[in-house]
Amino acid sequence: MKKFFTVLFIALNLSLCAFADELQDVQCFFNQYIDAANSYSNDYFDYYSEDAKIVRVVEKPDGTKEAVNIPLSRYKEEAKKSTALMKLRKYKNRYLNVKIFPHGKDYKIVAMRMPSTSDYKIPAHFIVGKNDNGEWKIKEESMNTKVQKFLREG
Repeated sequence: MKKFFTVLFIALNLSLCAFADELQDVQCFFNQYIDAANSYSNDYFDYYSEDAKIVRVVEKPDGTKEAVNIPLSRYKEEAKKSTALMKLRKYKNRYLNVKIFPHGKDYKIVAMRMPSTSDYKIPAHFIVGKNDNGEWKIKEESMNTKVQKFLREG
């Protein structure tokens, strides 16, 4: 029953988004991406372009930051491995203060991400644009994190 309502919600979002202008299209796309991520949808990775750039900006205990580029293939592999645990912990991300700006022919989405397992907010941004088929895709995702393992595995 829960899957039925999730599919219905996504279908309604898609139909409502079909009538929006481009900026609203980007907002709808981002909302659908969040829904897919937070519901652990099988089509979650369909939101990314094949050559999406994934960056984790690690916030070190001493206050400095270090950006780590993660290949999309590794990101997918790690996400698939951790899905069961994330579901068990009911992990979700909320995005607050979402702002969307034109970025060349693409759009940049800037927000504060609040993991459900934390009491802090950390910066995130996405670059989204249309692919050759006219579909919106995430071309770049950058999120700050306090998880130090990215430094060892980067």
